[in-house]
Amino acid sequence: MKRELHLLVPGPLEQRTGGYLYDARMVSGLRDRGWDVQVHSLVGSFPTPDPAARDSMTEALEAMDDGSLVVADGLAMGALPEPVAAHASRLRVVSLLHHPLAEETGLTRQARERLRALEAEALAHVRGVVVTSVFTARRLREWGVERDRVRVVVPGTERPRSSQGGIRARSGTPLLLSVGSVTPRKGQDVLLEALDRIRDLSWRCVVVGSLERDREFAARVQARRTALGMADRMELPGELDREALDDLYAAAHLFVLPSHYEGYGMVLAEALVHGLPVVSTSGGAIPDTVPTDAGILVAPGDPVALADGIRALLQDPARRAACARAARRHGDSLPTWTTQVAAFEAALTEFAADV
Repeated sequence: MKRELHLLVPGPLEQRTGGYLYDARMVSGLRDRGWDVQVHSLVGSFPTPDPAARDSMTEALEAMDDGSLVVADGLAMGALPEPVAAHASRLRVVSLLHHPLAEETGLTRQARERLRALEAEALAHVRGVVVTSVFTARRLREWGVERDRVRVVVPGTERPRSSQGGIRARSGTPLLLSVGSVTPRKGQDVLLEALDRIRDLSWRCVVVGSLERDREFAARVQARRTALGMADRMELPGELDREALDDLYAAAHLFVLPSHYEGYGMVLAEALVHGLPVVSTSGGAIPDTVPTDAGILVAPGDPVALADGIRALLQDPARRAACARAARRHGDSLPTWTTQVAAFEAALTEFAADV
């Protein structure tokens, strides 16, 4: 088999979200292993496609030679089954599914059912599906996708620059760190209401993530923060580069992720390798990513429960230290990107083989 690959993604690959970071790692890793990888940055609106998106995907697929191996990010192909179906017989198409589109936060029932039907139709035309968690693999089986057409390749995790990670003692005002684009699914509005319930405690919070992906939601969060008088305690610096983010992981006392749903939760894995106790939710794959002894998981969308979880760890240093040790133990067991690129390559090779 030729070691050539086409990757279809919506927009630039350099975007700083978990899905794009995963895709970019696989691209660079495969190139290091001798693959010729062509990235097709599709234009238009995704995941709800407009005519420009449909035309962009169609043109990209039409230009590929017969027999080409294509990986289509689920954000691109999930709601566009027609172009995939039109070329499925001559191309070797594999889906890379980070989480089902129908499980995005805030969808109406009608929109959810429509997306589920479209995504199921698109998946029916691919040779196989690479998913980033066991949880998503289970979800696909519930949808009727055959087990032998699904391979799980979880993200890799970088080790912290400091060999001590989050285990070392920290002084000063407790720092709560949260990482994720400021969007409804990530639940920063829930976090803000939870923090309002623990303002009697000493803490400061930094919420790292894009303020541009959903400007209306980000503006509501910022306005609510001001209305609650929390601007001096909850910072929203936007996206940060890797070095600045690593510095925050190293300085934090507690990692908080109020997401309604995660297909894996790469930032949770990063928190674990830094030895940070975690307060998060039971949304999606999070219980598979965060072991029970590394923190506290609460129901998604419940600011009272989230506040209680944060309070419990802030007020109990011994429990927080025990969670930090458990987080670091689990973090040390997580796979590296080198290992996961090899697993991704093996899945592609298997799906691309003639049968």
